[in-house]
Amino acid sequence: MLFGLPIWVFLCVAFIFFSGYMAFRAMRAEHSLEQEFIEKEGQVYLKRIEREKQRRGKQKMTSN
Repeated sequence: MLFGLPIWVFLCVAFIFFSGYMAFRAMRAEHSLEQEFIEKEGQVYLKRIEREKQRRGKQKMTSN
C-alpha cells in the first residue's frame, strides 16, 4: 500500500491514462488517413474538371 491506497487503485489510474493516450494516438492516425483520402479525392476532382475544360475547348474549336 502506497499513501494508504491499494496498488490496484494506482494500476487503474495508470490504465486510464494509458487508454487516453492510445485513444489520442488513434485519433491522430485516423485524422492523417482522412487527410490523405481527402487529398486523393481532391486530385481526382481536379483532373475531372481539367478534362472537362479540355473537352469543352475542343468542342468550341470544332464548332467554329
